[in-house]
Amino acid sequence: MARQDNVQASGKGGELHQQVGDKRTPGGKAETISRLTTSQGIPVSDNQNQLKAGARGPVLLEDFVLREKIFHFDHERIPERIVHARGSAAHGYFELYESLSDLTSADLFQRAGEKTPLFTRFSTVAGGAGSVDTPRDVRGFAVKFYTKEGNWDLVGNNIPVFFIQDAIKFPDLIHSVKMEADRGFPQAASAHDTFWDFISLMPEATHMIMWAMSDRAIPRSLRTMEGFGIHTFRLVNAEGKVTLVKFHWKPKQGLASTSWDEAVKLAGADPDFQRRDLFEAISRGDHPEWELGIQAFDEELADSLPYDVLDPTKIIPEEIVPVRVIGRMVLDRNPDNFFAETEQVAYCPANIVPGIDFTNDPLLQGRLFSYLDTQLKRLGSPNFTQISINAPKCPMMNFQRDAQMQMQQFSGRANYEPNSLAEAGEEGGPRECPHTGFRSVAGRAARQEQGDKLRLRPESFADHYSQARLFFRSLDTAEQAHLASAVVFELSKVGLTHVRTRILANLVNVDGELARRVAQGLGMEVPDASPAAAPVQDLGTSPAVRIIGGPRERDSLKGGTFGVLVADGSPAGEVKAVLKAIKDKGGTPFIVSPKVGEVTFAGGSTMAADGQLAGSPSVLFDAVAIILSPEGCKMLMGEGAAVQFAMDAFAHCKAIAVNEGARPLLEKAGVMPDEAVVPPEKFGSVAGRRHWAREPKVRMLA
Repeated sequence: MARQDNVQASGKGGELHQQVGDKRTPGGKAETISRLTTSQGIPVSDNQNQLKAGARGPVLLEDFVLREKIFHFDHERIPERIVHARGSAAHGYFELYESLSDLTSADLFQRAGEKTPLFTRFSTVAGGAGSVDTPRDVRGFAVKFYTKEGNWDLVGNNIPVFFIQDAIKFPDLIHSVKMEADRGFPQAASAHDTFWDFISLMPEATHMIMWAMSDRAIPRSLRTMEGFGIHTFRLVNAEGKVTLVKFHWKPKQGLASTSWDEAVKLAGADPDFQRRDLFEAISRGDHPEWELGIQAFDEELADSLPYDVLDPTKIIPEEIVPVRVIGRMVLDRNPDNFFAETEQVAYCPANIVPGIDFTNDPLLQGRLFSYLDTQLKRLGSPNFTQISINAPKCPMMNFQRDAQMQMQQFSGRANYEPNSLAEAGEEGGPRECPHTGFRSVAGRAARQEQGDKLRLRPESFADHYSQARLFFRSLDTAEQAHLASAVVFELSKVGLTHVRTRILANLVNVDGELARRVAQGLGMEVPDASPAAAPVQDLGTSPAVRIIGGPRERDSLKGGTFGVLVADGSPAGEVKAVLKAIKDKGGTPFIVSPKVGEVTFAGGSTMAADGQLAGSPSVLFDAVAIILSPEGCKMLMGEGAAVQFAMDAFAHCKAIAVNEGARPLLEKAGVMPDEAVVPPEKFGSVAGRRHWAREPKVRMLA
């Protein structure tokens, strides 16, 4: 059988001869390379950029390289999503705080106090539907608003930037992070050769890597993470005035993360930890809330920034454009059926309503094509919009008929427009409405960004390191240590030495101390900085990006779950005092005992346990209390799960309440007294947050 190398017509008798490329390595050695083609065999000149009308212009539909590549990618796996396969979701509503009629004509933003129903799905990205909840990964944050003017899907992540600038690279990104093609592992993990090989060759991903290696990628709960629309969008008011906007979801529960060791143990203790947490919180009436905020700005401000607002690898720091809070989202009802709703819901960034419009962000432009295409393959028919969870809650009228799974009964013979059947007394169907229908913006940005058809990344997208530097230098010192340690861990799983070296060279451009710490953790020398496409700028810092010590760090018992370890003979009064302190501050107590069933306290009173010790480790709780009698403590000191319960709570920087009877157990677990190891009566004052100052006592960090 002939080799399937790239071939080129020779012009002799119509035969095809192999045409192998040749390039020179830095040492002068010839290296044969194959020529990249489409599946039709057409050579590809540029696999990095979409075809646009001008460097900052919209993407052109004629880009057959993009369409074939994304088309194939969207149809690679059935029936679960290619990415974001593992999801958890809930129903709720959006309540507007104030009218935005000055900025947009979108109906849901007109009347203060009005509530719009919605359905929100959170997800991991890399793992399959059967993977665990707590890997280091980006989290999807997608909201479907059922507005009076149709569905609006705000499809974002819990991180405000993305790995790539151009959607044509999305299949490559996901192929690299998914299980390696020859071995089928690792599942739901980025710590392997192919992902870091790709990242090392894509400097534009450096900013996103900072976020992905930070505590943002290991959230404590779906309820304690932010959401971002990522892209710059347009708001359009009734007079046609355009305002640029970025969307933010701010959790009213506060921001909270896990430690890496805790995330790993959670995966074993409860693979469904975050899904269970969301479901149970809603079931008990502890409804999660987020406030929707916007960064609104004009073209003049956009042009003044030292980066391009159309570049999805960039943020606008909140210190430059403050977030204006405009409403809140409340999730108050769990799905009735996981498959019918959470699995069949179909989000698409192209679903927008009058008053909201796209920009020419090249990642967004590619997503507008990709999502609709992948839903068609996954759900099997263009009529997936008729599935209950996807159907709009306002009237829907058009001339689309037939196709598989058509569930509507149409009357009349008109399935085309225009028609004049109404003049004959027949049903003519709906008509377009120039006054209230959706109209794409045709203003300054759209006109001035058009130009020659070309495959080119604009120069304003060339700075790949400055915002990565801003992010790292804005973090608390504990977060910086977590980030450096995460990179060390990930790169320790990479067997390709040249890839590790290349990543270090990129990190030198971000922060020399970060590169040194990672290199030291790997036992490597710090290489020279990799060439930068644009000079690295010092953009200052943005405290708003912090979790630890940041303006939105969680510092409350409200919404949390707190483990209380007891045994037969525990003093009833001390136990009840701790339970009351937790409940009074809005937390949920969880009684852990050596056996499932009733616990008999000193004096003879009893209480039902919520969980058995071996199945309820301290990683499941936001903080713990250990209330034991001397006899009960002596018994549990011989139980490894009890020692580990205390050891992990201390190692994960959680507050620990302990009575006198339980102190020997803590001593055996190596728990050292500090400001967060307290008597039961002080538990409520320290249990609402992590105590990261303890961390250097319990682990070595990069």
